[in-house]
Amino acid sequence: MGAAGIGPWVVLVAATVVVALVALVIGWAILRGRDLGGPADRATFATLHTAGLAAPHLREGLTPTGASRAAKHLRTLLGTSAVALTDAGSTLAWDGAGNHHAPQAAEHAAEVLRTGRSVVLEGPEVFCGSVDCPIRTAVVSPVTSEDRVVGALIAYGPETNAGLVRATDEVARWVSAQVELADLDQSRSRAAEAELRALRAQISPHFVYNSLAAIASFVRTDPERARELLLEFADFTRYAFRRGGEFTTFSDELRNIERYLVLEQARFGDRLQVQLVVAPEVLPVAVPFLAVQPLVENAVRHGLEGKTGVGHVTLGAQDAGSEALIWVEDDGVGTDPELVRRILAGESEADSVGLGNVDARLRQVFGDDYGLVVETAPGAGTKVSFRVPKFHPGVRAG
Repeated sequence: MGAAGIGPWVVLVAATVVVALVALVIGWAILRGRDLGGPADRATFATLHTAGLAAPHLREGLTPTGASRAAKHLRTLLGTSAVALTDAGSTLAWDGAGNHHAPQAAEHAAEVLRTGRSVVLEGPEVFCGSVDCPIRTAVVSPVTSEDRVVGALIAYGPETNAGLVRATDEVARWVSAQVELADLDQSRSRAAEAELRALRAQISPHFVYNSLAAIASFVRTDPERARELLLEFADFTRYAFRRGGEFTTFSDELRNIERYLVLEQARFGDRLQVQLVVAPEVLPVAVPFLAVQPLVENAVRHGLEGKTGVGHVTLGAQDAGSEALIWVEDDGVGTDPELVRRILAGESEADSVGLGNVDARLRQVFGDDYGLVVETAPGAGTKVSFRVPKFHPGVRAG
């Protein structure tokens, strides 16, 4: 990919990673007593180390807790008597001398929040009249996210010079980058939650109706079987609508798929033949919640409901080094590959029980190299497969 294809988020993420790595190297070098070079080198490394200490707290976003923990490191970076962080309407944190000024920090930030331009405050705007208070001036710089002013960084001290103004602006821009990354993480989380809600909403009403109808058919002829199926149905829906993390283990997903298949086999009887081919090494691997069951449901509904005679569905998972390979295959009626392409591209509203949804979530979490691979043709059945890394930053079964 050329330079034109590198988005700003990639640059921000890369910068954050670099800061974290440098901080780690510095800490290790200090513990080992290694020479970090001359005074300029040591000052540079110390600055990066301090920025690395502040970054994790700012990645929480502009919250009172995160701002309070980051403020002391920001004051160290600027070397001022005090530092304040505000959001759009209140003082989030104050660190340093003269904390009786803290309630006025939001007022000091008002013009910057309105105009988006840094200002220097002096005289009666800041001075409190106390002889012992070192706060005489303030440099106020905007904190932005996605081109919006969302807060301000304020450096307080006995005097102001051009160097402090430039330094405050640069630190505020760095804070903005961290806040913007936090907003991106939150946006991704909200998008993932919306995708999951949409997938839950797509749990086939036909499946619910048919499952209950199958259970009802056994109430008189085989009450014990009806009771077992009802418990399976309750467990299936409890799992599907659980409150929890965005990820689960393949083992838990497989257990719920087995519940689903028990209910479908109660309806199809011997017409539905299922084979599970699962390597034990894959069971603990984290996968997106409800990433596999919709593929199995798709195989049953679109693969077998339109087919005469016995239908076969195979669910497989195998170890592939640093990845796990998962697939669902049926020998049903198949479909037009062009229709599948349009579904995955979001160009078709064809009923496909979350196929496009699962593909989008896999790509969102792991990257475009990890979407669904669909092999199908009319009359030739369908095989849907995907890969997941065994370990991926931010992915942990909840």
